[in-house]
Amino acid sequence: MKQYLLSIYQPAEGDPPDNLDEIMRDLETLNDEMRAAGAWVFAAGLYPPSTATVLRATGSEVLVTDGPFAEGKEQIGGFTVIRAEDLDAALEWAGRLAQVVALPIEVRPVQER
Repeated sequence: MKQYLLSIYQPAEGDPPDNLDEIMRDLETLNDEMRAAGAWVFAAGLYPPSTATVLRATGSEVLVTDGPFAEGKEQIGGFTVIRAEDLDAALEWAGRLAQVVALPIEVRPVQER
């Protein structure tokens, strides 16, 4: 089985939704379903983009800056890594995740080495 990264994009600014507790309960239910199906690898939420630190190599030095690498209206707020037979199966799980969190989900295969 291949692994896929399901990235959850959320607005970079703004208050959490009023029904956040309900979303989190539904998300845990979906995660339990993924576990039971053998698809769930791990998941995590991220702190806001303002907590990011970016490091860039410039020759022999490394420049360290605060804040997100990219500024945009949406940022990655969390992610789930799953196992799936193929992209279609990964898209099925991602569609269910999108319905639960009501946010865009990006699906990308994880490179195997």
